[in-house]
Amino acid sequence: MEFTFFLEQLVNGLVLGGYYLLLALGLSLIFSVGGVVNLAHGAFYAIGAYVSLEVANRFGFAAGVAMAPVAVGVLGMLFERFLLRRFYTADPILSLLVTFGLAMVAEQAIRMIWGAAPLASSMPAGFKGNVTVGDFLFSRYRLFLLLLVMVLLTGVWLLLHKTSFGRVVRAGVQRPDMVAALGIRLQPYMTAIVVLGVATAALGGALFGPITIVHPAMGIEIMTVAFVVVVIGGLGSFWGVVLAAMLVGVVRGITIYFLPAAGEASMYILMILVLLFRPRGLLGERIERFE
Repeated sequence: MEFTFFLEQLVNGLVLGGYYLLLALGLSLIFSVGGVVNLAHGAFYAIGAYVSLEVANRFGFAAGVAMAPVAVGVLGMLFERFLLRRFYTADPILSLLVTFGLAMVAEQAIRMIWGAAPLASSMPAGFKGNVTVGDFLFSRYRLFLLLLVMVLLTGVWLLLHKTSFGRVVRAGVQRPDMVAALGIRLQPYMTAIVVLGVATAALGGALFGPITIVHPAMGIEIMTVAFVVVVIGGLGSFWGVVLAAMLVGVVRGITIYFLPAAGEASMYILMILVLLFRPRGLLGERIERFE
């Protein structure tokens, strides 16, 4: 019985890791290509959760999940066009201050539109309940989330590694000067990366709303974990962020099983241990500034 419960916590940890991955992957890509630390990334996650909830109340859960990343992706395009691109070559502290301010504005806007009280987000009836495999009992919705995150991860990997778009992005991370020498403008690619990043975050808010609390400060709360994942994984590394997200999720899940009070601290201890031996993170690469 103890081993069964332990395995269930392990699967829950992987689901939690997938949750972190949807935010950390976009955050890492935006920083790797643009050199901007986007503290407003969590705001797009929160907006995605609220947009999904609003659409789901009228047209159903599937419509909410589909519309949230599209709507937030459009916001991300405007965000990059009129604000973020001004800071690619500026002092990084300026982008920190501006995006932090934007995160505060977004949180207050959510309070004005939807109120300060938490809102309930329900999953489809077909995903309620559990799946029994032998002696193991797993949440049907959590297994669905884990499968969906794996599909999304595969899609993003194929985009970055098997297309001309991905080749330019990866070259822009490593040697933007060489990309410029070839006459390729990185600006349109950066716009696409921002849209991809914030849309992925919004999808995370839409999918995980039913198993978390939808409230105005949810974006601020998740940003700390997203940064921890990016630091552990290493900047410029796709698989580093993936590995770090799953590792943080599993470590937190197992720690909560053995010592619930230390669940939150476990990821910070993990980050310290990784940085002691790998200052660039698990699979971090040397990157250049976006020009």
